[in-house]
Amino acid sequence: MSNFSRYLSKNWLDDPKSNILSGLVVAFAMIPEAIAFSGIAGVDPKVGLFGAFCLSITIAIVGGRRGMITSATGSTALLMTGLVAYGESKAPGLGVPYLIAAGILTGVFQILWGYLRLAYQMRFVPTGVLSGFVNALALLIFQAQLPQLGIGIKESKGLVEQTLSQYPVNSQIPVVWILVILGLVIIYGLPKITKVIPSQLIAIVIITLISIFFNLDVPTVSDLGKLPDGLPSISLPFGSIENGKVPFSLETLGIILPTSLAISLVGLMETFLTQDILDDVTDTSSNKNKEARGQGIANIMASLFGGMAGCALVGQSVMNTENGGKSRLSTLSSGISLLIMIILLKSWIGAIPMAALVAIMITIAISTADINGLKNIRKIPKSDTLVMLMTFAVTMLTKPHNLALGVIAGVALAAILFSRKVAKVITVLRSKENNLTTYKVKGQLFFVSKIYFLQGFDIHEHPEKIVIDMSLAHIWDQSGVVALEQIIRKFQNGGSKVEIIGLNKESLNLFERLGGMESAH
Repeated sequence: MSNFSRYLSKNWLDDPKSNILSGLVVAFAMIPEAIAFSGIAGVDPKVGLFGAFCLSITIAIVGGRRGMITSATGSTALLMTGLVAYGESKAPGLGVPYLIAAGILTGVFQILWGYLRLAYQMRFVPTGVLSGFVNALALLIFQAQLPQLGIGIKESKGLVEQTLSQYPVNSQIPVVWILVILGLVIIYGLPKITKVIPSQLIAIVIITLISIFFNLDVPTVSDLGKLPDGLPSISLPFGSIENGKVPFSLETLGIILPTSLAISLVGLMETFLTQDILDDVTDTSSNKNKEARGQGIANIMASLFGGMAGCALVGQSVMNTENGGKSRLSTLSSGISLLIMIILLKSWIGAIPMAALVAIMITIAISTADINGLKNIRKIPKSDTLVMLMTFAVTMLTKPHNLALGVIAGVALAAILFSRKVAKVITVLRSKENNLTTYKVKGQLFFVSKIYFLQGFDIHEHPEKIVIDMSLAHIWDQSGVVALEQIIRKFQNGGSKVEIIGLNKESLNLFERLGGMESAH
């Protein structure tokens, strides 16, 4: 009983007021994003909204990181576009069932990755990659707000009036800017006076009241899309195409498999990076493998209730933590608040000016960015800066923006730069006594250090006996074995007797297994 009490205190009952209010504020920020990500995937807004609250409620119970927010995300929505388009091409309305089926399979994969301890591979993601990832994500969040500020919106004959009404135009733009600036002043200024109520929530209330009182003609949440009319019901997407479902067959599996696999990996990558950020901010540790399994369960539940799959949100998770949401209660509160708002308070939510949410999203972008790293960029090693810039550049230059590809590019560059550093560590020292020349090798011998290893030997000198001392070295791969064999062969062809000493057990096994000559040890 005492263990259960400690669990409740640590995970659910710690500072309930701050956690509930923080979850409420986060729910406001989740609404426009969930609707926007539905549009990216090519499905109705309710698919994103249903997915958002199902993911939040489920992950609050089964997740591995307290206070982390999971919802529909842009990185996963981008991967769904092709599958939805394929479904719609087969029959109108078939895109969603294919998406739901892919979401269920995504969850199965993520549970599998959790049990296979895939999270441990995150140890190989350097800080430079993480910095580039969050900086790119921060810029993408900020760029997504520009249309709501009237930037980049051009009226044209091909632009339907309904789409245009989502964004401010003409005389609306100055009013929107004033409201956004007011929101930023409240968000950053109010905490200096009081932190009893989250400043983001106060900003939403004040800006909404101003908009209603002065009858301001500005875009609101209702302009983004139609909100759901009722609660979702649990159902499977499998059945006959005539009934608007997809067949439960190997053919369907082949169609959804690539999308599900991609979403499972990209979703976990973003989730683990978010988890690392929160672990660092809160100075705590969490179980990534448990989180992977939790994400899988949450995606299955969201799919069964007609929602889209997702993953952890960096911006909202940071926002939740900064507002005092550090327990599972904050995540649960965000999901329940979102459900209540989109069902019972639909008309009120629809009246919230987008300017209020833009102000919140701008603060999320600022909180997400690695400001400290950017300030100290001159002090950071150049290699780390290059890795950060590579991750950032690849993410921003790909169309559509691909965070996963940016991370992969950053990790690849970090590996190359690290290999170059390690390669230069290897040294070969020569000592000569009568007809005996001894070469003492120190360092790591592998494909990158091979050239430095070869340069350490004088292959034009052929004494009677040559000893190559490898006691302070380690051979890692076939390139290292080939390099050592090459040196032995050249010395022997010149008439020298070559003896290899000091090979450790692993290096000796590799050397002999790959065809190395018999060596003394």
